[in-house]
Amino acid sequence: MTVRVAEPADAEAIGRLLHDFNTEFGDPSPGAAKLAARVRELLAADELTVLVADDGVAVMYFRPSLWSDALECYLAELYVVPARRGEGLGRALLDASVELARENGADYMCLATSETDVAARSLYESAGFSNRDDGSPMFFYEREL
Repeated sequence: MTVRVAEPADAEAIGRLLHDFNTEFGDPSPGAAKLAARVRELLAADELTVLVADDGVAVMYFRPSLWSDALECYLAELYVVPARRGEGLGRALLDASVELARENGADYMCLATSETDVAARSLYESAGFSNRDDGSPMFFYEREL
């Protein structure tokens, strides 16, 4: 399987995958077309980094770190279509994301997943990510502005 950095021409496929990801987990989505348009815009502006593979996607943001002179990387989305899970595609996307983050000068990567997504938690922990919770649940708040 090949994992590569996405280009604006990949936006349609990325939008479809991200839409499917949200709908699979019951999260709202503006629709595949709107996601594709926004992904195309952000990729063209170099504001977003996306890795793609057949039936999988990883979305990453880089930002200056408050804690060091390096960048930090936020792995915002990692998705593999259900029919391809268990084939190592998620691991390939995650490993490629970590490597790309290092190549781009990041010294820290963070991500989040739900408590109930045991498969994702297992993948992240097996790749060396640590859950920093002390056993209490984390709360994620949002507000439309």
